[in-house]
Amino acid sequence: MSLQTVFISAALVASLAGCAAYSAGPSATAQLQPTRGNTAAGTVTFVQSGEVVKVSGTIKGLKPGAEHGFHIHEKGDCSSGDGMGTGGHFNPGGKPHGHHGMGEHHTGDLPSLKADADGVATFRFESRTIRVGSSANDIVGKGLIVHRDPDDYQTQPTGNAGPRLACAVITAK
Repeated sequence: MSLQTVFISAALVASLAGCAAYSAGPSATAQLQPTRGNTAAGTVTFVQSGEVVKVSGTIKGLKPGAEHGFHIHEKGDCSSGDGMGTGGHFNPGGKPHGHHGMGEHHTGDLPSLKADADGVATFRFESRTIRVGSSANDIVGKGLIVHRDPDDYQTQPTGNAGPRLACAVITAK
């Protein structure tokens, strides 16, 4: 075997090993539908990648330029028409409500959404709190809610984010 072939083979093995380290694990999706009297709707995707879940999506029909609370709730039940069937925030660890990624917070506390001038929120973030398909922090089968108001990250246990504009059940892909 030539030296060039050895180097090419080694580079190929290294690149394939690198790809395995970045391969995606289980994934889930949520198809947000408006609650009664509202127009917010969109799709959110959750992809487990090691200890991180990559969350991305687009939600339309929001108040232009406004910030909206965004939470995973304990029950996957959007049948009530107002989103209240999803119960409270998903919180298997019994933590106080707080800011996602900063100190103690509910597992279901996510970053607030910011709608653009057309009422569209497009987002991408990572979470080390939630899981797709395993552990007590598994979000599959839980509810996903977009709220009317911004989350104040302080009021217990809700963040004072107001009525529920859109609801979805998070389902495994």
